Amino acid sequence: MAGHASKQIDSKTLWGGQMSPFSTSYGKLMMWFFLVSDALTFGGLLIAYGFTRHSCQDAWPIGEETFNSLPFLGHGYPLIYVALMTFILIVSSVTMVLAVEAGHRMDKKGVVKWMIATIIGGFFFVGSQAWEWSHFIHGSEFGKIELEDGSMAIVKGHFGEVENFTIFEAGRHHKVGDQITSDDMDLDHEYRHAIAEGHVENNVITLHDGSKANISKKDNEHMELMIKTDGGERKIGDHIKDHDLAAELYNKTVNAGVKGNVIFGANLEQNEYGPQQYGQFFFFITGFHGFHVFSGVIINIIICLGVIRGVYHKRGHYEMVEKTGLYWHFVDLVWVFVFTFFYLV
Repeated sequence: MAGHASKQIDSKTLWGGQMSPFSTSYGKLMMWFFLVSDALTFGGLLIAYGFTRHSCQDAWPIGEETFNSLPFLGHGYPLIYVALMTFILIVSSVTMVLAVEAGHRMDKKGVVKWMIATIIGGFFFVGSQAWEWSHFIHGSEFGKIELEDGSMAIVKGHFGEVENFTIFEAGRHHKVGDQITSDDMDLDHEYRHAIAEGHVENNVITLHDGSKANISKKDNEHMELMIKTDGGERKIGDHIKDHDLAAELYNKTVNAGVKGNVIFGANLEQNEYGPQQYGQFFFFITGFHGFHVFSGVIINIIICLGVIRGVYHKRGHYEMVEKTGLYWHFVDLVWVFVFTFFYLV
């Protein structure tokens, strides 16, 4: 049986290892490997989010109902601030492109200028996300209420300002006849906290020192209830638009003096806006992305300091800026998917 002779390949045909077969540096190749693995992580999280949302579709909150506030302006601006955050992050990706392009031209001043602009955009996004988390945790003015039939409803309308508390039963710090105003404490916060703990009954609030006070509060206006969890009488999707009926049901729940009847905001255990899993996914995915953005800002600062010192100019190239840019573009791209899943769909 005749053997097969191996064919000898000359050294010119073989890859000798002196240069990358992909015409790219080791550092850039490793960055791409990292980004692919990170993309799989985010992909898995978003797939899990989509599966969970599909399993309780009717009760899942709507983005424009949950995220409808602007700093210093209050409620009534659905998704505007989130859209602004997204726009700033996308613009920061453009400034990163300009920094890389300036590096290709060996324009040190241009690289510094555009990297500083990118860093400012990153800090704005991280700060905005912190504010959004605070708003999400704090919750709306009305909270989510449990009605007598066991159904859960979110409340819409204009919250009437709490004007004062008048003490009629003394506690450790307050005396009978004392009138507590907004100069003494944050009345709205105290009122919300007391409702959540079941310390409001028949328009009487029990304060933290044990004193009891009558509540002077302006009427709520334009109230509506939207059922988010089935009960004995009301079902998911029911919408009570009549203000008088909505106000009656809400006030009855608030003044029942039962802890847990009203939920404000969201944490890992309870969620005003919808199912408990919604808050858990929101905190984990947006927090994970926020950590990436913050890390990117720190990396950009370190690289920018190197640019200012002339480290990369002396090397004859700005590849470190380009590798940082790859990471920054990835972070921006991931946010487009997070933004779509949580706020738009």
